[in-house]
Amino acid sequence: MKIAYISTYPPRECGLATFNQNLVNALSLNPSYNPQQSFVVAMNESENLDEHAYPKEVKFVIRQQNQQDYIDAANFINESDIDTVIIEHEFGIFGGNSGVFLLSLINRLKKPFITILHTVLKEPSFMQQTIIKEIALKSSKIVVMSKKAVLFLTSIYQIPKSSIKLIEHGVPDLEPILNNEVAQSDLFKNRKVLFTFGLISRNKGLETMIKALPNIAAEHPEVLYVILGNTHPGVVKHNGEEYRDSLKALAKDLGVENNIAFVNKFVSEEELHQYLTACYIYVTPYLNEAQITSGTLSYAIGAGAAVVSTPYWHAQELLADNRGKLFDFKNDKQLAQIVNELLSDEHKHQQLKQNAYQYGLDLRWPAIGNVYINVLEDALAAGNKPQRTVPPIIDVEGMPALNLNHINLLTDDTGIIQHARFGIPNLKEGYCIDDNARALIMALMAFEQDKNQKALKLIPVYLSFIQYMQREDGNFRNFLSFNRNYLDEVGSEDSFGRTIWSLGYLIAVAPNNSYREFGRELFSHSVTHFKDLKYLRGKANTVIGIANFLSVHQGDELLITEINQLAKSLVSSYHANKDGDWHWFEDILTYDNAILPLALLHHYEATGNQESYQIAMESIEFLNSFSFENGYLNPVGNAGWMKKHGKNPIYDQQAIETMAMVLLYAKTFEITKDIKYLNMMHTSYEWFLGKNSLHIPLYDFETNGCADGLQFNSVNRNQGAESTLAYFISHLAVLKAAEAEYVTLASPLVEVDKLA
Repeated sequence: MKIAYISTYPPRECGLATFNQNLVNALSLNPSYNPQQSFVVAMNESENLDEHAYPKEVKFVIRQQNQQDYIDAANFINESDIDTVIIEHEFGIFGGNSGVFLLSLINRLKKPFITILHTVLKEPSFMQQTIIKEIALKSSKIVVMSKKAVLFLTSIYQIPKSSIKLIEHGVPDLEPILNNEVAQSDLFKNRKVLFTFGLISRNKGLETMIKALPNIAAEHPEVLYVILGNTHPGVVKHNGEEYRDSLKALAKDLGVENNIAFVNKFVSEEELHQYLTACYIYVTPYLNEAQITSGTLSYAIGAGAAVVSTPYWHAQELLADNRGKLFDFKNDKQLAQIVNELLSDEHKHQQLKQNAYQYGLDLRWPAIGNVYINVLEDALAAGNKPQRTVPPIIDVEGMPALNLNHINLLTDDTGIIQHARFGIPNLKEGYCIDDNARALIMALMAFEQDKNQKALKLIPVYLSFIQYMQREDGNFRNFLSFNRNYLDEVGSEDSFGRTIWSLGYLIAVAPNNSYREFGRELFSHSVTHFKDLKYLRGKANTVIGIANFLSVHQGDELLITEINQLAKSLVSSYHANKDGDWHWFEDILTYDNAILPLALLHHYEATGNQESYQIAMESIEFLNSFSFENGYLNPVGNAGWMKKHGKNPIYDQQAIETMAMVLLYAKTFEITKDIKYLNMMHTSYEWFLGKNSLHIPLYDFETNGCADGLQFNSVNRNQGAESTLAYFISHLAVLKAAEAEYVTLASPLVEVDKLA
């Protein structure tokens, strides 16, 4: 049997990498396994393919946030002599929203595969649940490591029990050694050592153990709490060693600094086994129950350690039948009492160790490896699961890569420049809040999509511009010269509404609490102006902003009142202008038209208002009736606009009109799950790429900017902020919709009627 393993892999320092290497080694002991022709596909956390010096068994590297790598990896495996594949799943190691890029790989795999779930969430997000369901649909078998995980998969994810296999976490096949260097070290000698190991982060609850130390040391002054492990890389990246330093400070404040020691390194399994067999008690003081699998706890049991733990899910199962002791979350007094009892009663201490050791014999990797071989043989016998008969509507592989170089070129330390001559920023035109609000939305979408670091750096630039343009009364100016002089006192209602949209979206999806609080302060200061809005597009944009705000603050009565009043105005305008087959809010279609029904869909989503939904759907069908002649999008042209019962003038076509259509159909699909709107969204997006009346792309693959408009015989070659942002917002909306498409198309019975 020849196997490909998809996971992290040493020398990358993480528990999943160690597990994967152990699994590779365990299966290599089985006579039916072919280690020479098996290989590893390693997950890299950065774009640097040379980040780790991988051993020879690693034949392919996937960069976490590079979707094309997942597609290439599937092709690489398909073209190899591999018989079957093992995928190790943890949300944090795969790219895209909730690791959705993995689906690009599994939907192209032509080899049977099993998936090992290292985490099963009790309260998954929509995307997390969708991804796990899709993985289960395609996998020959789902492997989990606890009974609780089986329960969650069957009850929450509706995955058949027959698709799930319970295999406990493997542990090293090691016996205690007589000459234990750790036990004889100066650190351990003449001390009764309490021990914790693993990557350090706040959810580990180490402060609970430290708070228990004074009561323990009072009875057993020889006790030493040893914490082995580096700080989690994500914690170091954002907060440095702040948490570790706080633990040291806590120990000093409690007078137990001499009863605690940090060993800051990542150790081999052999050395870790020496620590576990040398310690007196192993402690896992995690802060909440939501841990379905703990490799560290399994290792401790496998080493025959006496374990004291909080009752998280895996601990409840693994420490049952007197294989360990449990104490309540954050209860340092109870922890101290249990530890003191074990330190004083050697019989109880030895009984725990013996029970753990006996149980751990069945968890050793050779035995666990044989179980995996049996599961893989069943997968091979069953062959591939039937492939979905419906191809994806959204061909992500065919989309241009997300490249923000032109956005960066247009952006300086003030904000994003309004206009460009061809691809060069036109500094004479200065800045406007309209474009900076759109830029903030775009940057937030890009970071939400794949944790884009360039976008993350842009967010505070656009946010500070908005703050600079806010007046003392909460309203906003619009235009700013290149030398940062205000060019107006009060901006248009359109610019006001777009700014509220951007702030509402920030509050909903901000990458950190600091930005969210800053955005909420600006948003709240502007609320008094909502009631003074007169024009439909200003109102519509504001409705969308409020709806985003309410998505995370559902009970805000003031804003519910405000959004209802604004939506009521849109509804009234619709009733006043609807006439025969003219189902629109005005007696003319001008610019940014799709924003009007989009606002009512957001109102419906925020409040459940059925009238808003009905009017939105009616007006959408009206837009559809003339927007897709010849199978491509023809947005309303600005040469006289489209008058009541008249014809669409077609030219000139503007990028913001297309963006509004993309966002409208994306939201309609999200609400209705009707894939015809997914088709319309994708067709609208393709307008940028050349599927338009001139068959000329507006997106410039060389500059990564977008032309300012489509004219009757050419494109406007200028690539300003408005059009470029319209493209990227559309692009990101399509990527997000592509993730949801897997759910709707999961059934082989779905038929897709694509536009011609």
